This record gives sequence, C-alpha cells and structure tokens, in this order.
Amino acid sequence: MRALSLTQPWATLVEIRAKRIETRSWATRYTGLLAIHAAKGFPGWAKEFSKEPPVSVLLGRDYDYPRGQVLCIVKLMGCRRTEDVRGQLTAQELAFGDYSGGRFAWFLEFIELVKERPVATGHLGIWNWQGESSI
Repeated sequence: MRALSLTQPWATLVEIRAKRIETRSWATRYTGLLAIHAAKGFPGWAKEFSKEPPVSVLLGRDYDYPRGQVLCIVKLMGCRRTEDVRGQLTAQELAFGDYSGGRFAWFLEFIELVKERPVATGHLGIWNWQGESSI
C-alpha cells in the first residue's frame, strides 16, 4: 500500500477527520488508498502550532501525539492547485494547511483507523508501506 508521512499534529488531524485536505508543494497523479504515517520528528514550530487554537481546542495543549506509526488509511481522491480551492474552504481547513500560491491541495477521504498503529520508518514523498488494512 502507498503511504504518506505527515508531521504531527497534521497526521492526527487527518486521523480524527478534522483535516481533509493535505497541502503540498508538489502535485501527484496518484489516486487511491494511502496510509497516513505520523513522522517520527516533531519540530519545535510544529509543537508550538499544536498548542494553539484550533488544534489545542480539538486535542488539548498536552496531547501525546503518536510518532513513527501508521495511524489511518485514507483514499486520495485527487489533487488541485491551491489557488483553485482557497475560496471554498472552511476556516478550520485553511488553518490546517498552507494554501499559498503555487501549492497543491490533496483531497482525502477517511477510510479506516489502523488498530495496532504499527511502527514504520517514514520517507519523503509517497512511499510503499508493507502493512495491511482490512480493505
């Protein structure tokens, strides 16, 4: 199965269905199932972001974010330029992504939680995860 590593808190936001669009600096033609992997690293700027609203309202300021694990399976439905979707998004979705010009919005549909949250080594880009889902 294909996988995508996300830094926390964004991986958990996808897992809890609060984030349905992932923004990237690059486009993809891939559509289909995608395992969401929480990256092992948790940089200071991301920790600070997680302690502020709206993330802190959803998860609390001291939430223990899983790292280095696969959290859930989504279906990547498609990819569009951020300029084409910016005006159609909720304030929450805008807060959870970088919708500046020249970037891409990846539309995710939640499929299932990964029950055991297997440990996995993440990679840049879309990568192959050897785990399984019930799908």
